[in-house]
Amino acid sequence: MGDVTVWYDGACPLCRREFALMRRLDRRGAITFVDVSAGQPESCPVSQEELLARFHVRENGQILSGAAGFAAMWRAIPLLKPFGHLARLPVLSSLFEMLYRLFLRIRPRLQKLVRQ
Repeated sequence: MGDVTVWYDGACPLCRREFALMRRLDRRGAITFVDVSAGQPESCPVSQEELLARFHVRENGQILSGAAGFAAMWRAIPLLKPFGHLARLPVLSSLFEMLYRLFLRIRPRLQKLVRQ
């Protein structure tokens, strides 16, 4: 099992593409990817509804969500690790979270485009 656990929506075409890329980049197997589209995973204390609505990650026993979750995932991948550390800076953390919330608002439309 990896150092970081990522819970993702496997029914989302955007998510499938993104996490396929993350899997390829995670050459040392530091991340455990868990598809939550089929049901509530036993490995997560967060409800399936919350997991499908917002990205969640466990890093060092701590549950992170949204932009902080992405930063944790990036820190587990050597190529992306610098971006993960930069995302911890307060100004960048706030900016990334704002961009993530914007993405959540347009996600349904993007999913429709990707499905076509």
